[in-house]
Amino acid sequence: MIKEFFNQFPYILVGLEVLYLVGIIFLAGKIIMDTKNTSKTLAYLMLIIFLPVVGIIIYFVFGVNYRKNKFYTFKIERNEQVYQAISTYIRETHHKTLENHREDIDQFLTTVNFLYNAGHSPLSQGNHAEVLINGEGKFKKVFEVLERAVHHIHLEYYIYDNDDIGNRLADLLIRKAKEGVIIRFLYDDMGSGKIGKKLLKRLKEGGVQVSPVNKITFRLLANRVNYRDHRKIIIVDGAEVFTGGINVSDKYINPNPKQYWRDVHLYMKGEAAFYFQFLFFSNWIFATEKIPEISQLYFTKHEGDGTSLIQTAASGPDTKPSIMLSTTSAVLSAKKRIYIVTPYFIPVETVLNAIKQAALSGVDVRLMVPKSGDSVIVNAAAYSYYEELLENNVRVFFYKKGFIHAKTMLIDDQFSSVGTANMDVRSQELNFEVNALVFDQKINKKLQDLFHEDMNDCEEISLESWRKRPKSKVFFEHLARLLSPLI
Repeated sequence: MIKEFFNQFPYILVGLEVLYLVGIIFLAGKIIMDTKNTSKTLAYLMLIIFLPVVGIIIYFVFGVNYRKNKFYTFKIERNEQVYQAISTYIRETHHKTLENHREDIDQFLTTVNFLYNAGHSPLSQGNHAEVLINGEGKFKKVFEVLERAVHHIHLEYYIYDNDDIGNRLADLLIRKAKEGVIIRFLYDDMGSGKIGKKLLKRLKEGGVQVSPVNKITFRLLANRVNYRDHRKIIIVDGAEVFTGGINVSDKYINPNPKQYWRDVHLYMKGEAAFYFQFLFFSNWIFATEKIPEISQLYFTKHEGDGTSLIQTAASGPDTKPSIMLSTTSAVLSAKKRIYIVTPYFIPVETVLNAIKQAALSGVDVRLMVPKSGDSVIVNAAAYSYYEELLENNVRVFFYKKGFIHAKTMLIDDQFSSVGTANMDVRSQELNFEVNALVFDQKINKKLQDLFHEDMNDCEEISLESWRKRPKSKVFFEHLARLLSPLI
């Protein structure tokens, strides 16, 4: 019937085709003007040209942030309000630490100064830090610390599942709330899709204050999926803090040996908790649009007797790309070694070039990634980078024992990064992320030993063997790389 109609009135079909062509031209102009990332611009242009109609739908669902300017202007204003309340202490902490330990961080002074100037992140001293291995190590420590909470517990998670570990944690939070401890819990509405209404209701009825960071009404058409809260943070009484790659889910405690999940978390006690508290309150106010009374009980000075200097790199749609730029700066400061572990290696060009430059300068650069990722397209896009790395003296190791989900980087003998950010475009440009940068030889040595231990479960790939892969596979990988800014 439709074909007969257009045969009878062919000028209507021509008119629609002209309108579609004009629409494509105007949309291409909008993409060029609105999308700052060149790779992403080219990817969206490819979509609308080579996938008619479908590409346009994909762009309007995922490529346009209808609310970003208005939405995040509110958050930036509230961030500044929180910062002003604690700015004096942040300045004092940073300058006092620099005065006492300038020689200890001299190699990375550019990185330290950048994070302080770009995001108000102070370098703090006297912290105690512990590397926690897998969910088994993390949750044992988490339950131990939460049990002794007396004033408040703040949690912020990308994934919180309604399973055994999720319910055990919920039971503890409810019990502490009944004891009078203030509990605030933020979760990402996309990542925590399995948390379930019943568990949320139980938490709220138990006295836990709960809020999604970005409420998603229609999941399939969720534009704000581009701005996920990928952080994993627990803060207890303003003095103790956890962060790293491990979400709240049974899979992280490895109940099934055949689906081994390899990850790393960090526990910190001391003034390092101060900036994590700032980040949490900023997102809490953003999510709830309410400003709680922020007393000194949340920002108490904790003169610790630990040995770790710690600074925080945080990124999000409301801030400068501090994680990406601090990673680049730290990599370019390396003199001996750089060990990187990430589940997703789809770096922005700035980071990729810094890694290659370091390796060509004689630095021992090693990258550990999963042999098989949890996404075919993401895995293929990552594979497209490895030949380039190998050509530039970077050693690449495929972890085979299971899925390695840790996000760590160590440089030389002192600098270590443990956090939530993957080395990919989404983490470095779109998500709310946080990394703890630790200047401590003991923590660095622990991560070095862990890296070498994990190498026993790895296969190192050579440039010669990598070049022998089937051409069809290489083509698919490079096609996936073109789409990587949209993944």
